[in-house]
Amino acid sequence: MTEIPEHLRKRAEEARAKAETADAPAADTGAADASPPSEAESKIPAHLLERSKAAKAKAEGGGEVEAAPAAAATATATATATVPSAPAGPTANTQRLLTVVKSGSIQDVKAVPQDKVHTWPHLIVNEFVCALFVTAFLLIFSVFVNAPLLELANFNETPNPSKAPWYFLGLQELLTMFHPMVAGVTIPGMGLILLILAPYIDKNPSVKPEDRKFAISLQSVHLMYWAVLVMIGSFFRGPGFNFIMPWADGLFFEF
Repeated sequence: MTEIPEHLRKRAEEARAKAETADAPAADTGAADASPPSEAESKIPAHLLERSKAAKAKAEGGGEVEAAPAAAATATATATATVPSAPAGPTANTQRLLTVVKSGSIQDVKAVPQDKVHTWPHLIVNEFVCALFVTAFLLIFSVFVNAPLLELANFNETPNPSKAPWYFLGLQELLTMFHPMVAGVTIPGMGLILLILAPYIDKNPSVKPEDRKFAISLQSVHLMYWAVLVMIGSFFRGPGFNFIMPWADGLFFEF
């Protein structure tokens, strides 16, 4: 059930009390002296007053039953032509339904901000355009620049130093410092687990760097740690994978 606002309830009680106070003196003086209130006093349109009189006469069985519809129609036309519409606001006796029923049950009065868009077509179209651009760039670049391929591998001759591709040089560098189980499983596994747990540890939805210090620090340490290992394995390891100074002993790394 719809809850009626308190100010409307008080207004209805005051109007009911006024009506009872006004009806009390009329009942004491007798039915002959009592006269129906005028339209200005009751604030009820004339056609409604005439319709009420006709209904009372019909109920009592008086002689005005036949003339009631015509009188009501005449009064309605007169009220429409001469009397303005009933006033609206605190002084009126009529109430709109929307003033009683809460607005939340009819419509959503608060706009919900939408900070998300659909994957299709917004994201997929952008990714597809980027993929086309990269493909075209690689095609044009490969026409004018040859890939730096080496000669065929000779399994009878192992190069010294034998280095892994640059993206594995960090792992190869760890193998020179720790046991293979530690360098190949434990340390990389701990790094991957920390990166997986980072979104659950730092749940701040902000995209500002100053509000995401934990996540940014974790990613920065991970990248710098791996980048340093790759740089050491690329430029500071010579024959036998021994530590050298590239500016003194030369560069044993092919791009």
